[in-house]
Amino acid sequence: MNRHKKILIIEDEQDIARIIRDYINKNGYEAIIANNGRDALHLIELLNPEFIILDIMLPDIDGIELCRQIRERNNTPILILSARGSDTDKVLGLGFGADDYMTKPFSLTELLARIKSNLRRVESMISIPTNLPDNEDILHIGNITIDKKGYKVTKENKEVSLSAKELELLFFLSKHRNQVFSKSQLLDAVWGYTAYGDESTITVYIRRIREKLEDDPSNPLYIKTVWGIGYKFSFDE
Repeated sequence: MNRHKKILIIEDEQDIARIIRDYINKNGYEAIIANNGRDALHLIELLNPEFIILDIMLPDIDGIELCRQIRERNNTPILILSARGSDTDKVLGLGFGADDYMTKPFSLTELLARIKSNLRRVESMISIPTNLPDNEDILHIGNITIDKKGYKVTKENKEVSLSAKELELLFFLSKHRNQVFSKSQLLDAVWGYTAYGDESTITVYIRRIREKLEDDPSNPLYIKTVWGIGYKFSFDE
């Protein structure tokens, strides 16, 4: 049941926060409001929410910095809200570990769809099917091991720190080795939607994964760009 899924709304504009909270609660979730970054960090520690809605403009800390701090502690999906719609804000937000992004004003129905989509993706990543072998969700490619169930990636036996969405995107590409996917296909496969998705999200995430995984991100060994089409995971043993 959704009732047990807690959603933290980090928003200092009280009217907006209450509107979001009431709508989310009516749809079967438990929404909690934090009006500043300090309270948000405390509530995250106390309640361990399943989803976080984060406004960039907060009174005590920049939302992008707060996003970075949250991501250092856990992999809870984060959706950023902002009145600023520039691509710079979007790239910064996603680069620091956000999973999704919406600009104000926004549709409550779209917001709910984003929440459901992100939660479904997390659930599918951590579910353990009984009819599959134990190693079905553990991939060994070269000196890299990707453990989907454990949300863990290691390279040369050293853990690589990836956000939840970075790991999901990496796992999907590596699971379909040598298959080329467009940005819209990757949005649909990992985020679960294309109607509202911004394909620049994929570009940002691919760059972040390469920076963390590749010895030379400008000359990637694993995630290759197929110009005019998209990306593929390809590795020669």
